[in-house]
Amino acid sequence: MGALTAQIVRSSLSEVLGTIFAVAAGIVVLELVLYVILKRKLQWRFSLPIMLVSPALIGLLLLVLYPILYNILLSFSNMSLRRFTVERGLTYGFAEAWNNLKIIFSEPVLKQQKFFPVLFRTFLWTFIQVFFHVTIGMMIALLLNRPMKLRGFYRTLLLFPWAIPQIIAVLAWRGEFNYQYGLFNLLIQKFGGQSINWMSDPFWNYVAINLTNIWLGVPFMTVILLGGLQSIDPSYYEAAEMDGAGKLMGFRLITIPLMKPITTPAIILGVIWTFNQFNVPYFINQFELETSDILVTALFRAAFEYNRYGFASMFALIIFIILLGFSLAYIKITKFSFGFDKAGGGTPLQAVGE
Repeated sequence: MGALTAQIVRSSLSEVLGTIFAVAAGIVVLELVLYVILKRKLQWRFSLPIMLVSPALIGLLLLVLYPILYNILLSFSNMSLRRFTVERGLTYGFAEAWNNLKIIFSEPVLKQQKFFPVLFRTFLWTFIQVFFHVTIGMMIALLLNRPMKLRGFYRTLLLFPWAIPQIIAVLAWRGEFNYQYGLFNLLIQKFGGQSINWMSDPFWNYVAINLTNIWLGVPFMTVILLGGLQSIDPSYYEAAEMDGAGKLMGFRLITIPLMKPITTPAIILGVIWTFNQFNVPYFINQFELETSDILVTALFRAAFEYNRYGFASMFALIIFIILLGFSLAYIKITKFSFGFDKAGGGTPLQAVGE
């Protein structure tokens, strides 16, 4: 057994090292070709920046663009475990794409749950998470933005939940939701309550998923909002105080408008990350309750548990369209731009006045 394990380890290491060597050799060849063509023959002055950027650009094309294009191709197919090749009945075309689209909206995307209940649950999950991330994150950021002792220590301590590898944190939280020896049930029993079936009860499993992700997401949002608060000139608050404005009015008229360039992209990223959050809903949902699945976990099950590849690819495109539509709508509604005005000028005080 030990010899077999050692052989497997050696084989795996040789494959990894071979891949690394092949990638390194490819980069060297690419740089030499670009050097000869751009520097020696064309003598282009931008040859060095192109040589430096080209490996990363090719990597992005291979790791990002190619999977996206391949996913679009698969969405126009009927690929599944039984129809994996053309010889076994795999076909491509608009008829297959239309059929995948109809199945998503008319038949269960899981074993029982249909698309719209899962979509509603995903919207509810996203709203709960982003609301608490921003609200709690803003409260903690406001507290940490004041002069206090050990402020640096508190800021460092705040990053621990975010710094822990997410899968480890999620599995640790799943242990705390255990019916017999989990921390939450032990506390409930200590105060005379009945233990909760966090893993098997649909409602409480959904609550457990939300509690876990709130704990994981608040630190990141707090750091982002704290950076925005520190960029606001204190003289604005001093001037508002001299005019008779209290802390609440100063927060409403100064903090919120000046934080808009920070909060808008932070909320957009928060929605996208939460909407696509996989680890927490998948691993806390230990018994695979369909009432706790969101769109991205349903997509994973469709692709890798039910082996419906063409269906799952169209499912992924629908999720992408939903997120793209939200991002564009939110930017338009909040009138967010990546500058204080179109000309690129203006000041934060003018932004408040607007």
